[in-house]
Amino acid sequence: MKKRIAIFASGSGSNAQKIMEHFKYSQEAEVSLVLTNNPDAYVLQRADNFEVPSHLFDRHDFFETDEVVELLQRMQIDLIVLAGFLWLVPENLLKAYPNKIINIHPALLPQYGGKGMYGDRVHKAVLANKEGESGITIHFVNERFDEGEIIYQARFKIEKGDTLEMIKFKGQQLEHQHFPKVVENLLKKIVPENS
Repeated sequence: MKKRIAIFASGSGSNAQKIMEHFKYSQEAEVSLVLTNNPDAYVLQRADNFEVPSHLFDRHDFFETDEVVELLQRMQIDLIVLAGFLWLVPENLLKAYPNKIINIHPALLPQYGGKGMYGDRVHKAVLANKEGESGITIHFVNERFDEGEIIYQARFKIEKGDTLEMIKFKGQQLEHQHFPKVVENLLKKIVPENS
């Protein structure tokens, strides 16, 4: 049985695409579902391009019902990957998938994390504080924003004169390089529910 990945994304989904590319011909695992809370998210188009089914949900479905959890369980999902997903994960989902939900954050946690710290906001804060380096953090998800156990970090130098766009680009390069591999390594440790 291939292990099954579900990706949650709220926006463009470039990391989702890299993960779908990575597992496209894998014998071990596949991206089985892409979920989003944003009907205009470009990630839906990316999922379509890879012929991966997608599911759109709203705040009520996610926080007040078990609809999303039941869908994931019906599809026998082994690992949940948050790739630019902006909502806090509710308790019913955390309980159903303990240590099987991971997120990527565009900074070196525990710095520059927490509610409202995502995307350009993170990079702007890093620039404003004249940091000499930044990076990415891949971590398990718990009930608080960006506070789950850290799985992997990668760093890049911030050169004098680097703009917001340059920092963003350096960070994305690291995300695209490392995120699919970290997902693959984690899947090797997961015993499938359906074995």
